[in-house]
Order: sequence, then structure tokens, then C-alpha cells
Amino acid sequence: MDISAGDNKLRKAIENEADCKRQFGVDMARKIRLRVAALRAAESLADFWPPKSGPERCHELEGGRKGTFSMDLKQPYRLLFEPAEEPLASNPPDEQERWKAIKAIKILAIEDTHG
Repeated sequence: MDISAGDNKLRKAIENEADCKRQFGVDMARKIRLRVAALRAAESLADFWPPKSGPERCHELEGGRKGTFSMDLKQPYRLLFEPAEEPLASNPPDEQERWKAIKAIKILAIEDTHG
């Protein structure tokens, strides 16, 4: 899967291990690097189907953050991202088909979404 970042600081953390450790600490940097590696290796977001399974617990947020996906890091932090382009649909696709169509993402933030 193709991955981009929302800003330069986040891009540097994703691309450079030393920057990631400096910004987030050693434990968090390890988790971030694991998740980014898993995302890069994936053919599409469907590799993380069904939602909330596996160690990543990837799922779409609800309410005002609909369209943003969350992946577990180190409790309570999450890796937040959105599709680089929302898949076009002539009919509303089922959720799994939508996830299959997402082949590029943009990482938005690393934050506590519950706090």
C-alpha cells in the first residue's frame, strides 16, 4: 500500500527511525514502525479485515471523524489515517469491498482519540 503523511514532522518520524524515537520515545517508535511496515506490506486495507481484529485493531472512526481510520499503537495512542482517495462507487459498496479498494493512505496523526 502507498503511504504518505499529513505534515513534514510526521513524515520524518515515519521515514526515519531516529526521528521517530526522538518524537515519540523508544517503545512508541517500535509500535509505529511495526504498524507502518504492516501497512506498506498490505495490498489494500482489506488485509486488515475484519475490523478490530488482530494486533492492529484497524477500524473506521464514527461521528465527526467518519472516513478516518484508527490503528492501535501503545495504549491509549492510535495511528490515524484516511484513504488518499476515497474509492468511487456507483452503488454503495459493502464495507469489505470498500476496504479492498483502498490502496493508498495518508497518515494524519498519532493521538489519543479517547482523551
